[in-house]
Amino acid sequence: MAKAPSGEGVDALAYKAPEALWPAEVVIDSTMEGSEAVQRATALIEERLAQEEENEKLRGNAQQKLPMDMLVLEDEKHQGAPSLALQKVKGQERVRKTSLDLRREIIDVGGIQNLIELRKKRKQKKREALAAAQEPPPEPEEITGPVEEETFLKAAVEGKMKVIEKFLADGGSPDTCDQFRRTALHRASLEGHMEILEKLLESGATVDFQDRLDCTAMHWACRGGHLEVVKLLQSRGADTNIRDKLLSTPLHVAVRTGHVEIVQHFLSLGLDINAKDREGDSALHDAVRLNRYKIIKLLLLHGADMMTKNLAGKTPTDLVQLWQADTRQALEHPEPGAEQNGLQGPVESAQETPQPVPAQ
Repeated sequence: MAKAPSGEGVDALAYKAPEALWPAEVVIDSTMEGSEAVQRATALIEERLAQEEENEKLRGNAQQKLPMDMLVLEDEKHQGAPSLALQKVKGQERVRKTSLDLRREIIDVGGIQNLIELRKKRKQKKREALAAAQEPPPEPEEITGPVEEETFLKAAVEGKMKVIEKFLADGGSPDTCDQFRRTALHRASLEGHMEILEKLLESGATVDFQDRLDCTAMHWACRGGHLEVVKLLQSRGADTNIRDKLLSTPLHVAVRTGHVEIVQHFLSLGLDINAKDREGDSALHDAVRLNRYKIIKLLLLHGADMMTKNLAGKTPTDLVQLWQADTRQALEHPEPGAEQNGLQGPVESAQETPQPVPAQ
């Protein structure tokens, strides 16, 4: 039977038998005062949370620049659109792991309460900052002086109708573009600002104006997921089969970004469902690669060719088999650096592609 240690200065009441010890708690030196331990843990909490907040801010700035300034079509094709929901889940997971690490630094109930209060304050500050960022500055009642081109393009993103009207009234071109050849029509299509789009089109904006990546407003409307914008552009003569640098149609873009309603609308128009991009991929190839289950069903119901091959000689069914083999290898060999992605290009893994199992 375990006995309490008889060492000098150790409170017998604080002793616990080995089988009752908490494995996740930190063993505290007997000379450390509880208040000092709590202060040390609180300081560590403050430091780590501040670092996490700074990392989140840097990631947020990068994501804000991505849609209009640094979009890479290849990333969109192979990885799909950035998922805000997934990023939020990953952020929560990082917070959870950080919390588990910090629990080892918590000394007593007072320390836990301190952590809870600190986390509440942090969340409140983030909510206030997010609310302030989402609220655009109010438009001035009357705009005096000329509107610069940069201000005009920014107004198309922020939905400031008066700025748009003033720029056009002063003789500004509705096709004014930035260094990436992206016009106000591109930007408003991404954001879904219908009134601004109608004003730009009425003022003579070129509906199929192509940016440096050959994307039109129709492509950007598909990325933004705005079906009403797609219909508006279509009613003004936009080409629903126009292609970008990857030879991708708006249907390809809608499939990759996962906007089911837009895909359904395009299919109802009778577009070429088996149109291929620069790599020979049809919309069904992209849907399988990105695991868009609902879109796969829609494409099959509308007659998508399951046996068409891309330039790598792969059918959509082959991509499913490669994806399954990839998943199996990731599960069996989880070591860092051992991952392979058989869907990213024509290079195949050394393993033989598994054959489909006959239906029973």
